Amino acid sequence: MRSFTIVLLAIIFTSCSNYTNTRDCDDFRTGTFVWEQESGGKLLKTTFERTEDLQIETFEGVVDTSRVEWINACEWRVIPINPKTNAESRAYLFKILNTTDNSYSFEFKQSGRDQIYYGTATKLSDE
Repeated sequence: MRSFTIVLLAIIFTSCSNYTNTRDCDDFRTGTFVWEQESGGKLLKTTFERTEDLQIETFEGVVDTSRVEWINACEWRVIPINPKTNAESRAYLFKILNTTDNSYSFEFKQSGRDQIYYGTATKLSDE
């Protein structure tokens, strides 16, 4: 039984070592992107353009502009410029988890909150 456990562990560790998580974050620092998510059986689509220091989002016809502060190549804060309420004034923290040629998977959470959300953004064009 012990030899079976050793072989099983060797297979698990060998197969995991072949997995690489690509994070070419610099390719996604600026540009035009789309993020689609399903909620309540409805497909929701957000389009956003990000420069080095601004992000302009369009969701269901509403345009919102935020300031961007880069923490490092793969993490940044999005801070609303003209929030209408105190809840809208909270920054969002984003982190790229992995990338492909034209998209990145990310996690984000609102500053001061514990819940983490996930998504994938597809790059439509460079800045």
